[in-house]
Amino acid sequence: MTTSPDVDDVSDRDTVATTTKPGGTAGRAPAAADPAPSKLTPRRVNLIFGALMVAMLLSALDQTILGTALPTIVGELDGVNHMLWVATAYILASTVVMPVYGKVGDLVGRKSLFLIALSIFVFGSIIGGFADSMEWLIAARAIQGLGGGGLMILSQAIIADVIPARDRGKYMGFIGVIFGLSSVAGPLLGGLFTDTLSWRYAFWINVPLGIAAIIAAAAFIQLPKIVNAVRPKIDVAGMVTLAIAAAGLVLTASWGGTEYDWDSPVIIVMIVVTVLAAIAFVFIERASSEPVLPMSLFKNRNFTLTTLGGLAIGISMFGAIGYMPTFLQIVNSVNATQSGFMLLPMLGGLLVTAIGGGFLVTKTGRYKWMPITGSLIIALALVLFSTMRADTPLWLILSYLTILGLGIGLAMQVLVLIVQNSVPHSMVGTATAGNNFFREIGASLGSAIVGSLFVARLTEQLASSAASLGGGGAVPTDTNSLTPAAINALPPELHQIIVDAYSNALSPVYLYLVPLMLVAALLLCFVKEIPLATTTVQAEA
Repeated sequence: MTTSPDVDDVSDRDTVATTTKPGGTAGRAPAAADPAPSKLTPRRVNLIFGALMVAMLLSALDQTILGTALPTIVGELDGVNHMLWVATAYILASTVVMPVYGKVGDLVGRKSLFLIALSIFVFGSIIGGFADSMEWLIAARAIQGLGGGGLMILSQAIIADVIPARDRGKYMGFIGVIFGLSSVAGPLLGGLFTDTLSWRYAFWINVPLGIAAIIAAAAFIQLPKIVNAVRPKIDVAGMVTLAIAAAGLVLTASWGGTEYDWDSPVIIVMIVVTVLAAIAFVFIERASSEPVLPMSLFKNRNFTLTTLGGLAIGISMFGAIGYMPTFLQIVNSVNATQSGFMLLPMLGGLLVTAIGGGFLVTKTGRYKWMPITGSLIIALALVLFSTMRADTPLWLILSYLTILGLGIGLAMQVLVLIVQNSVPHSMVGTATAGNNFFREIGASLGSAIVGSLFVARLTEQLASSAASLGGGGAVPTDTNSLTPAAINALPPELHQIIVDAYSNALSPVYLYLVPLMLVAALLLCFVKEIPLATTTVQAEA
């Protein structure tokens, strides 16, 4: 049995060749780069970065663009009870393929793989635009996710190929803005399309942008080719078991307490399958010559700590943002477009800290303070969210969103920089994918956990209100029928009961996430601040 080489904290990550196995065991033959320009010009770097930004925007945007449109979509396609799957299908699919794209990109090169991921994403968008049932819509979202996961990982890895870590801070700041912009622009565009055109334009907009990104990537991205003495082995068994474990984990969190009771046979079987798949995955990875997610990565302190921090941030961020548009639409009686505009303060806060923090990293080379401070600010925002009630002034809610944006801007993207700066360049794609994989697992869990707790609390609140009024069906207790339009059409007394129930059900859930962010801040205190590399593989080719 062969094992992967240990990945220790390193200060020199600028090599192309892979290391041989410990004890003289031959591993994959060292990869070599074809001759490339000694250094890419600033113009070429900016063109590459621009193409990657468009691709990352498409991927990130599709995590949020249907949020404000969902009430209308599920009503039109008669699938309110499948509402959670529209978001979960995309996140789950993109999460499962992230390690695959990362590892394969390290083995065979990233440009062709990037173009394939873009093409899959555009294909999924076309299917979504024509969807006439919830089944087709969910399938389209899954296909989009299969491409979107590659866009997210490969973009960040390609940036590491062409931009030194010391200069990467300011670029990572703009990447953070992309993710923040998507969390605001997504709901805004989704609401705008729904109110003025059709929700289908949330899919159609991806087609011309995706084609433009394909053309730009093909024309501008220039990377050294990877040449292997032997054909690289693909860890198929590891990929399959990882997919089963990730899917089981997300489905357990999504179905537990909502679709099925926690002690139901379905959930118990799901938990058992998840645990067995995870155990099998670990054994397979330890035996594989080219593991999709090497266990040796977890011996790297920075990788492990930032991965745990990213997992916590993913849970808290997506848990906090996921139901905010619905809260604003129902509690504040605004339409989908207006609820999207109300997320702009969060983007403003994120812009300040993501760009400002990125330039500070490039200027000073210091970065450890950023995710620690950001995690604490996110925790503060969650505490403030837990105080929201039906009569909370709108300006106060918007100020809470601004604080959340400040924290996300500081905490999120610098974690990727820390990971990339702590591993050999031959593992940058794999390590980047691993870090993002667990953050996306956090996103799935965050949406699922907050959604499950919210639905359970809302059902309890509505049942209590119905009982206090003597039943008779005056208060609707079926949460699947509670769309914003239906609630706004209720008589004033019933309308207020539903609004109070929504507020009282959702706000306290945010408090459950606070300890998680405090633990994340504590873990990140132990990150080792390794000096940032000043060269890239391109410069040394």
